[in-house]
Amino acid sequence: MSPDMVRAAEGDVPEGIDLFIPPWYDIFWSAVMFVALFWIFWKFVLPGMKKALDARSEGIEQKLEQAETERNEAHALLEQYREQLAEARSDAARIRAEAQAERQSIVSEARTEAQEAAAAVTERAEVQMTAEADRVRAVLSRDVGRLATDLAERIVGEALDEQKVSSTVDRFIADLETVAPEGQETR
Repeated sequence: MSPDMVRAAEGDVPEGIDLFIPPWYDIFWSAVMFVALFWIFWKFVLPGMKKALDARSEGIEQKLEQAETERNEAHALLEQYREQLAEARSDAARIRAEAQAERQSIVSEARTEAQEAAAAVTERAEVQMTAEADRVRAVLSRDVGRLATDLAERIVGEALDEQKVSSTVDRFIADLETVAPEGQETR
């Protein structure tokens, strides 16, 4: 049985404020237990908790430092990436410009080569046409001279001198070439 029950059984029942104040021996032993528990807590539990909290705090600080370092590295990598991207873009623009210039150079070279080839073909064609015109002129001169000689011999009734006829025909053809109709070139 507890002392309060004994007191209550003896008829000593606390009243008023005494209901809330415990007896002195309860206060004494409670204080002794509090001091003993406080000392045990102070000596054994608190240092362990302080070590754990310090270790945790140090771990958090290390993680924050590591996060800051990683953030700085990521920022540096991002800047490096941006620089490389800008460099790649400028290289691409330079390559495009070089390709454009090279394309224009190739086109102008091809155009020049085509013009030279066309000029060579035109020159060969003119040489061939001149040669063909000379050949045709010689054939016509010979044929016209022969026909004129045949006609003259029939009209005169005698054979004509070959050299005299040839010089006359040549002079006649030369006169025809110089007196060409208007709008036509003489060759």
